[in-house]
Amino acid sequence: MRVENLKNIGPKTAAWLHDTGIHTRADLEAMGAVMAYKILKHQKPKQVTILLLYALDGALSGKHWNALGPERKAALKREADTRLHVAPSQS
Repeated sequence: MRVENLKNIGPKTAAWLHDTGIHTRADLEAMGAVMAYKILKHQKPKQVTILLLYALDGALSGKHWNALGPERKAALKREADTRLHVAPSQS
């Protein structure tokens, strides 16, 4: 299923996802809502808010973003707030 057909995903978000190489539900699922959010937040820091993270998670679970419980939202926010750790190169 194409991302523009998922719950919570409007034309602007779909275009942003396409720009990052996410075209289908399977692409989004493989990357994960949190990582997709982090990439989009890095690319568009003034436009992307935490609501996009909830929307992406809801898109994968088939729920409206506002139907996510407070525990789920808090868990997503915690995960999104963790820094990415890149292993040092072996050269």
